[in-house]
Amino acid sequence: MKEHHIALLVDDARLTLEELAVSCTVSREWIIEHVQAGVLLVDPGSDPSDWFFTGRDLVRTRRLRALERDFDANPELAGLVADLFDELERLRVRLRRAGLPTE
Repeated sequence: MKEHHIALLVDDARLTLEELAVSCTVSREWIIEHVQAGVLLVDPGSDPSDWFFTGRDLVRTRRLRALERDFDANPELAGLVADLFDELERLRVRLRRAGLPTE
């Protein structure tokens, strides 16, 4: 099977619900479920057609999907693990800025 990769600037992305679903190969309903569970999109508002997602949401969505698929995790558990990965990355950045080794 041939893989297709889409490159975009993470900070500049502004994706609709449908674009995010296609980019992450998940259903529209999957994304809505995760927004409602509180693990994706901080302040969604009420109408999914008004939602916009950033590049960071794209990365998080892919991570959530991988955690659920690989470990049979529910959305809340996948969200918690994704939060831990994000915090770990923030700490590594702080260590690098301080000139300290990250390993």
